[in-house]
Amino acid sequence: MNSNKKVLVLGATGAMGQYLLPQLLPSGYRIDAVALDKPVQELPGINYIQADAKERNVYRELLKGGYDGIVDFLTYTTCELAWYLPQALDHTEHYIFLSSCRVYDDLEHPVRESSPQLIDTTKDPLLRNSDDYCIYKARGERILRSSPRRNWTIVRPATTYSLMRYQLVTLEAANTVGRAFAGKKVVVPEQARNRQATLSWGGDVARMLAGLLFCEKALGDDFNVATGEHHSWGEIADYYKDICNLEAVWVDKEDYLRILCPDPYEKSPRWQLEYARLFTRITDNNKILSTLGINAKDLMPLHDGLKLEISRCPKDTVWPVNTAMDAYLAAMNPGRNS
Repeated sequence: MNSNKKVLVLGATGAMGQYLLPQLLPSGYRIDAVALDKPVQELPGINYIQADAKERNVYRELLKGGYDGIVDFLTYTTCELAWYLPQALDHTEHYIFLSSCRVYDDLEHPVRESSPQLIDTTKDPLLRNSDDYCIYKARGERILRSSPRRNWTIVRPATTYSLMRYQLVTLEAANTVGRAFAGKKVVVPEQARNRQATLSWGGDVARMLAGLLFCEKALGDDFNVATGEHHSWGEIADYYKDICNLEAVWVDKEDYLRILCPDPYEKSPRWQLEYARLFTRITDNNKILSTLGINAKDLMPLHDGLKLEISRCPKDTVWPVNTAMDAYLAAMNPGRNS
C-alpha cells in the first residue's frame, strides 16, 4: 500500500479519467479528482473537486497541495504549454502527460514510440505551422524533453472509447450512437473504409496509466498506451451495425467534410481525417505491455468493449441534431427516412 502518496488527477471525469480513479484506489493513494463536471457516480475515498483547473489561480492553488503524482488529462494549446507544464514538473515527483498517437506520421507500420512525428515530417506547411491537436501535443512532448528534470512520463493513447465516447472515423457519440438510437443513418467517408484503425477501451488505458504512476522505469520515457488490436473502419462500422443497428452510408470524403464543416478554411476537421483517420493506425504496444507485465489477451476485445459501453449509454440522452447530415441523406433518397 502507498497510503503516503498523494495524487492529483486533472480532467478526472473524461473517457480515461473515469476509469483511472477506481484503478488507483486499491493502491491506497490519497486522491484529489478535479473536473468541470460532477462524476456520474462518486467513489468513496476520492476527494472530488468541481473546478476549472485551467483557470490560472485555481491551478496555482491546486499545485500547493503537495502532490507526489499528477495525471493530467487536460489539453494545452501551444501558448499555454510553457506556463502549465514547467509548474507541474516543479510541484510533483511524477507528472504523467497525455499526448496522443495522432502525433505520428504515416511512415512506419506498426506505429512505435520511435516512429516519425508529423511536426517533423509533414510536407503540409499549414499543418506544421498550425496549432492543430497533433502539433501542440508534440510541442508539449518537446517541452518535457527539454526540461532538466526527468520526473515526467509521456503517454500516447490511440482513439479511446468509453461511456459516451463512441467513435467512427472522426465522428463522436452524437453522430454514432445518438443517430442509431434515433433510427437514423450515418454518413462516413469512403476513403476510410479500408483503412486500419486502433480503438482502445478506456478501462485498459486507465490500467496502463495506473501501472506507470510512480514506476521508476517510466520516468523520462514515453509509451503507446493502447491495444494492439486493429480493424478497418468498415469492420468497425459493421460492429456498430451489429450492436446498435447503426447503418453507415459511405460517401466521398469531400462531401463528408462539407457536412461536418462547410467552411473550407477551417482545417481542423480535414486534418483530423487526412492526417489521422486515413493513416494506417496499427499500434505497437509491446513496450507498455512488457514494462507492466500485461498480457495482450487480457485487454478488452473491441466488439465486446463497444457492446459494453453502448449498453451503458442512457437511452434518454438528448443528442445534438446534425441537420446537415440529415439534409444530405434526404437529398440522396428523396421521400425516404434518413
